[in-house]
Amino acid sequence: MKIKSFRFPNRAVALLCVLAGLGWLVTGCATAKKSGPQYVFFPPAPDEPRIQFLTAFSSEKDLRGGTGSSFMHFLTGEQLPDNPIFKPYGAAVADGAIYVCDTSISAVLRLDLETKKMSMISPRGAGALGVPVNMAWGGDGTIYVADSSRNQVIILNTNGDFVGVLCEKGKNEPRDVALTADRIYVGDVQTHNVHVFDRASRKLLMDIPGGAAATDDKTRLFQPANIALDAQGQLYVSDIGAYRVQVYDKDGQFVRTIGSYGDNVGEFARPKGVALDRRNWVYVADAAEQVVQMFNDSGRLLMWFGEPKGSPVGLQLPSKVVIDYDNTRYFEKYVAPGYKLENLIVVINQTGTRKVSVFGYIQKI
Repeated sequence: MKIKSFRFPNRAVALLCVLAGLGWLVTGCATAKKSGPQYVFFPPAPDEPRIQFLTAFSSEKDLRGGTGSSFMHFLTGEQLPDNPIFKPYGAAVADGAIYVCDTSISAVLRLDLETKKMSMISPRGAGALGVPVNMAWGGDGTIYVADSSRNQVIILNTNGDFVGVLCEKGKNEPRDVALTADRIYVGDVQTHNVHVFDRASRKLLMDIPGGAAATDDKTRLFQPANIALDAQGQLYVSDIGAYRVQVYDKDGQFVRTIGSYGDNVGEFARPKGVALDRRNWVYVADAAEQVVQMFNDSGRLLMWFGEPKGSPVGLQLPSKVVIDYDNTRYFEKYVAPGYKLENLIVVINQTGTRKVSVFGYIQKI
């Protein structure tokens, strides 16, 4: 089946068939018509805004003010560096910073939200990165980086010092990593499953799916791309090979499937980034259709945002979605009057002028 452009049903059909009983219709975006700042919302008026585009950056210069940098140079005499983000893929938000895996320069970039400066984690020797595609923040001064060139997960501290590795070269092809307090989850496209390790000993505990579920077309994984965990320890895996998201419980038992192959709402053509918020709403980035779709905890579509056509903030090859509640203070200045910012939704684009797009889930004051 040939992938067509993303087709949205008209508003009435969407209301009846997708969102009946939810109380708010979902569709594209809207830019507020007013003087001064132009706010971009999803869904558009007359529906109540839920998502607002806040800002984006593709370089250290953007992070530090972009067009205002010349004024800062006038005031301080400091020449602001451009320092572009080249080809990002994975990311994490923690410790007052956005960490970005830049596959083009074999490094993890740290975008400090307080100082507005960018630094690079690019170790040599045993910890040297090849093609870092995804990462997880350890919470203990470590980062875990899935490297598609080394085919290992490299564990570093935030100074770039080597701590250790997971996975065996030649037998694994890790593409993402996620953490709990006592476990490490590694999505592996070669073995078509997710490896679960004990975090303290780094010993393998189990593979998900296991047993008969690993070969059943309904419950198996074909090409696991990204992984995420909810507060109950359920595992969400975006499967590019099967055009869906598979959900498993903490013991590795299959729970449900979200989405299927197609180019309509609730369907996927190339699902990549997957993330969850505190409501257990699931966010899935589709790199082919270039949208992020949102589902509730039972897999029902809620809304979507970021489609490139007709949107002034369209996504371009989105590969990662990160939900963050701890660093909202750095972005509150972008929020439209009359609304408060509940959490950040950071979307990584592999190309374009908005490599790191920051959206916010907003609520009326």
